[in-house]
Amino acid sequence: MSHEIKTFELANSLRKNIFRYAITLAVTLTTSAVITATSFAACGSLTMAEMNWASAELMAQVDKIILEKGYGCEVELVPGATMTTFASMNEKGSPDVAAEQWANAVREPLAKAVGEGRLHVANDAPITGLGEGWWIPPHTAKKHPELKTALDILKRPDLFPDKEDPSKGAFIGCPAGWGCQLANANLFR
Repeated sequence: MSHEIKTFELANSLRKNIFRYAITLAVTLTTSAVITATSFAACGSLTMAEMNWASAELMAQVDKIILEKGYGCEVELVPGATMTTFASMNEKGSPDVAAEQWANAVREPLAKAVGEGRLHVANDAPITGLGEGWWIPPHTAKKHPELKTALDILKRPDLFPDKEDPSKGAFIGCPAGWGCQLANANLFR
């Protein structure tokens, strides 16, 4: 992970445009699915992980509609999260599909599973190229241009006070259970 601190500018840009892109993609894929559905037999039933973050929930719901309406599949959405879904798919072959998977958290075991033919990556989704990092708000970066690295931030806990103990700095990390939670915890050791 780079020590360079990124701002929320990329995240804000993505947030503003993600739903517009998702709607356009859904309409395009649905149209394609409906047009080509007549040439395919019913696909049967499958399970799909509905992951525990907003974009993955959206992807699962859109994919479910496309597969059911366009291809005649029976799709059961099952609860999922990055680590548990990957482990289950890799070891048990279930669920059948994860509409979106945060590959950075499982990069090495995923590459091994793909190499051995246990799993297949159907689409390198846009989220794959985003990477991970620590972010500070644009107004903080502008007001404190000296904050260039994670080490710079660690020297200034006063800029990020903890609500319970303002003498300490706060770190807002990943949701509980995500792979990045473990990675961040290990960085603080």
